[in-house]
Amino acid sequence: MAPIRARTLAVWDDVRSSYWFIPSLMTLGAAALSVVMIGVDARAGPGWIEDVPFLFGNQPDGARAVLSTIAGSMVGVAGVTFSITIASVVYASGQYGPRLLTNFMDDRGNQVTLGTFIATFLYCLLVLRTIRSAGEGDAPGLAVAFVPHAAVLTGLALAVASVGVLIFFIHHVPESIHISNLVAGVGRDLRDKIDALFPQRIGEGATTRQAERDPDAVTEVPDGFTRDALRVRADGTGYLTGIDAEALLALATDHDLVLRIRHRPGDFVAEGDALALAWPPDRVGDSACDELRTAFAWGRQRTARQDVRFLVNELVEIAARALSPGVNDPFTAISCLDWLAAALKDLADRDFPEAQRFDHDGRLRVVAFPTTFDEFVAAVYGQLRPYLAADRNAALHALKTIGEVAGRATDDGQRAVLRHQADALLEGAESQLGVEADRQAVRQRHREVGRLLSGRVDYETMAAQTEWAGGTA
Repeated sequence: MAPIRARTLAVWDDVRSSYWFIPSLMTLGAAALSVVMIGVDARAGPGWIEDVPFLFGNQPDGARAVLSTIAGSMVGVAGVTFSITIASVVYASGQYGPRLLTNFMDDRGNQVTLGTFIATFLYCLLVLRTIRSAGEGDAPGLAVAFVPHAAVLTGLALAVASVGVLIFFIHHVPESIHISNLVAGVGRDLRDKIDALFPQRIGEGATTRQAERDPDAVTEVPDGFTRDALRVRADGTGYLTGIDAEALLALATDHDLVLRIRHRPGDFVAEGDALALAWPPDRVGDSACDELRTAFAWGRQRTARQDVRFLVNELVEIAARALSPGVNDPFTAISCLDWLAAALKDLADRDFPEAQRFDHDGRLRVVAFPTTFDEFVAAVYGQLRPYLAADRNAALHALKTIGEVAGRATDDGQRAVLRHQADALLEGAESQLGVEADRQAVRQRHREVGRLLSGRVDYETMAAQTEWAGGTA
């Protein structure tokens, strides 16, 4: 049942990022707290508060008034809070892109704020029902008045805490929709995902030592693999949100199979599409197919759990909107380019995982569909090129970031990919910029980047010799 982990994690991500999960937990906690505090008051009796000089007890009517006021206020504030949150979400989604709605759903500050107000309301309501005046009931135990002083004081403390949370929320909302904070948040998430995903290895690479230990080990895809392999088909429709690669490796080893994964997180899969190819087909029964299928999880939308490209696309979308004629905000696009370039620098320093995954005996078990450095570069500069080429400031800064990434490139292949993007951006700027002085500035920056890409000068020397260290132009 190990492959179920992929779908379990996908469900957990959906629950954790929902607006009801944390408020629900806080509400249950408030209900439990009310039971505990009422029990404490029932055991301690009403006389303990007279021994504490700075506390003052309440009569039943006063306690009811206090808790009723707090409960009524919390409902009103919770409604206003929810309205403000929805308004900010609508604004940010319309202004910067609908994909950012996921970021607001994941915002712990908004979730805790809503949960605090609802929890305080429920706590006061549950305590309020236990307050009684003398002789209010017919049963003998109800003849004596009961005011849960500790519970009432706890309700006052929750009200004070709610005021503090409200002050935090008033500050948090405008801060959360500030474009610089939005871009920085996505950029930090992107770098965190790169740190979390790319160092991981599934299985071991085929080494000479392993090959010597098992001379008969299969280390290459068998002939006729694609033609003869069994298609493991999807049993649902949606975006792949996760693949349990370790479970696939274990299943392939247990059933003595070679698997080729056809998709990766972020791809859209329709029911009946091939998720993977399994060879040899005579070793793949219905139960094995079911196990392999459950190693893939999907949902109605893309998520960033295993899909680094999703975060790249979020920043690309913000930059593209900023450079559209209706917005014309190149400096927001420049900010996006800075965070994207920082991510590419991190990727340039890393060894990308190989497509082949081997078991401990050096046998080929899984052929994955990895994302490469070339794809990341194309996702950034290729998708943004039509917008960058039409704006002088953005084009200059894009070339600068290409130079920065080139300074961290570790092989000629990476530099060739960056050179292709720099050349394509120059070609686009030549055709779209209408002023010769702007075209000349882009040509000059392109020549400087070319020196970096050719290795004739390092980045620090280039920055010292040019205006790069002083700004965009």
